[in-house]
Amino acid sequence: MSDLLIPELVCPAGNLPALRAAVDSGADCVYVGLKGDTNARAFPGLNFDRNALSDGLRHAHGAGCKVLLAINTYTNGADLSRWTNAIDLAAEMGIDAIIVGDPALMAYASRVQPSLRLHLSVQGSVTSHAGINFLQREFGIQRAVLPRVLSIEQIENTVKNTSVEIEVFGFGSLCVMVEGRCALSAHASGEAPNLDGVCSPARHVHWSERKESGHSWLDARLATVLVDSYRADEPSSYPTICKGRFDVCGKRYHAFEEPTSLNALSLLPHLARIGVRAVKMEGRQRGPAYTAAVTRVWRAALDALAQQGATMAFDPLWFTTLSSLAEGQTDTLGAYSRPWK
Repeated sequence: MSDLLIPELVCPAGNLPALRAAVDSGADCVYVGLKGDTNARAFPGLNFDRNALSDGLRHAHGAGCKVLLAINTYTNGADLSRWTNAIDLAAEMGIDAIIVGDPALMAYASRVQPSLRLHLSVQGSVTSHAGINFLQREFGIQRAVLPRVLSIEQIENTVKNTSVEIEVFGFGSLCVMVEGRCALSAHASGEAPNLDGVCSPARHVHWSERKESGHSWLDARLATVLVDSYRADEPSSYPTICKGRFDVCGKRYHAFEEPTSLNALSLLPHLARIGVRAVKMEGRQRGPAYTAAVTRVWRAALDALAQQGATMAFDPLWFTTLSSLAEGQTDTLGAYSRPWK
């Protein structure tokens, strides 16, 4: 048996069926959001009301799985009640931890609900152990989710210099921007993810058909910005500016970032060795089938790590499954691996 500290598996749940899928497939924790703008995945049709959250808690806790509530947008400064009410609800219902980015909400939670466990959201965009330790001293945070812009060496240095648990992303749609600092959506629509709870708000997304040179095209816009154009026989995706295709110097391509997913499965033994406490799967906007498949792969890998240690054998099917679920059917180690350093 391995003496490594096996990271917790933290999985997404955008709705009750996805929560059940994650729990039943082996998640150690599921993270969810409330309906409304208090969380950063405030898409129509997603998230939990009180009744659904109660059902989800009962199912998760019955299986020994923790439930984490993302309250990770920023308050508008004039009225904090929606966010503070969410914190109070979390404490009342027995949520295992809240995931928060706004220091004002950390202050409220530590003062009014001191027994409620605090996790620093990736939306807090804290990339140094100094920042993490400051928030621990001031508000008592117990875990920090790191943005996906740090190398493995930087993550290891952070773990060594804080007593706060460190959580990193292991799989899911990858954003080229530093979480918590992107203004592209706000530039186009006037609504920022950190304040309004969603990148590319659905009410600002417009699709239109046109004919050009004898071909049919489907144009995708965010407000007035043309994000992408698709031929009639070409698969289309939800328009976000960072993953759009633009005309640059006479060429049309993904000027910011090609659609891809982070896949750090191959780094799992290394993440465990350096003391990472949890690996997080992205995808609250995805369906239960995605959630179940990703959870099963990572559960199997974590169990193999626990049984075999750092020399664990990787099942090729794990990588095949994850690649099929990746955005654009491609994956990357992202900033975790920087061979050019």
